[in-house]
Amino acid sequence: MGADVPSRAINPDAVFDSLQYGFSQAVEVTRGRRLYLSGQVAVDREERTEVHTLRGQLEQSFDNIALVLAAAGAELADVVMLRIYLVEAVRDELDEVVAVLRERFGDAPPASTWLLVSGFARSDWLVEIEAEAFVTEESPVSAGRR
Repeated sequence: MGADVPSRAINPDAVFDSLQYGFSQAVEVTRGRRLYLSGQVAVDREERTEVHTLRGQLEQSFDNIALVLAAAGAELADVVMLRIYLVEAVRDELDEVVAVLRERFGDAPPASTWLLVSGFARSDWLVEIEAEAFVTEESPVSAGRR
């Protein structure tokens, strides 16, 4: 990676291949503004849960993350860390998490932690995702907002 790239994924051969699951072992950030996003769930602007599958809720949660990032002049590519909380009932559907992470982040995924929990504030939620991002002033999104 070039010197002007604000972060780089670290995936040493000495540990298991996490890229196959859609996340990196670590992400080094060399400069930028740090953003902490609250946990995002699968609700729309009116706080309605319109999707009830894990896949649909993952997609809506990431759509919400993208909207919050955009408001801060960032994008999903700026995410360096995810914490994904999943309700115990979806334990056998973790391949859906892998698929969505690989679709949303491609070959340069953020670091991540996945946690199984007994439940959320609302019984219809299956997943909640926290994100951390770093943004440089040179990023394409923030450059368009100047």
